[in-house]
Amino acid sequence: MEVLLCAATRLEIDPTIQYLASQNIKNIDILVTGVGLIAATYHITKAVYQKRPQLILQAGIAGALDTNLKLGSVVIIESETIGDLGVMEQGSFRSLFDMKFLQENDAPWTNATLLNATGILDELLLPRVKGVSINEITTLPSRIEQYKDTMGASVESMEGAALHYVGLMENIPFLQVRSLSNFVGERDKSKWQIKEAIENLNKELIPIISKFVRL
Repeated sequence: MEVLLCAATRLEIDPTIQYLASQNIKNIDILVTGVGLIAATYHITKAVYQKRPQLILQAGIAGALDTNLKLGSVVIIESETIGDLGVMEQGSFRSLFDMKFLQENDAPWTNATLLNATGILDELLLPRVKGVSINEITTLPSRIEQYKDTMGASVESMEGAALHYVGLMENIPFLQVRSLSNFVGERDKSKWQIKEAIENLNKELIPIISKFVRL
């Protein structure tokens, strides 16, 4: 199987890159998209048209909205939405779905989410959660509650929805794997666990890749 392994930064998947290089694996392409939805959408789409992979695997660290989640843990994102695609009006946020500019089940959306309904998730034992992608890092308690309560999200990233959107539109199986480095809204970075999150992420990546690629 031809796999496209992508991340926003090389740092997040560097241990896996080094391992794959040491094993001389040929059928996994590495893509560093850059940070944010625009960059990720462009670079993933370009890679799809150039390579047409059989699986797109996105990996990276993320923020936890759900305080019941453990920092450093690794999760699978089963559905995505875009948290700040809309308007802030009279103190409350209205999405494009609320304003009827988008219909909740217009392709590739399913109930206003970008759902990964492939059987790939069934092959993995990691916890499944809902993700929200944003363009602005969330710091306001009101926005955190909006993402948690209104959108049902547990994890926040800046690139996840790009993967889901492109994968669904191009009918290519995809998988988003995230490790949790911090709680969303916590700006004291001494309380973040970036090193541990990256270590744990890459410990899980090799077994995941081995399910789809002969290593």
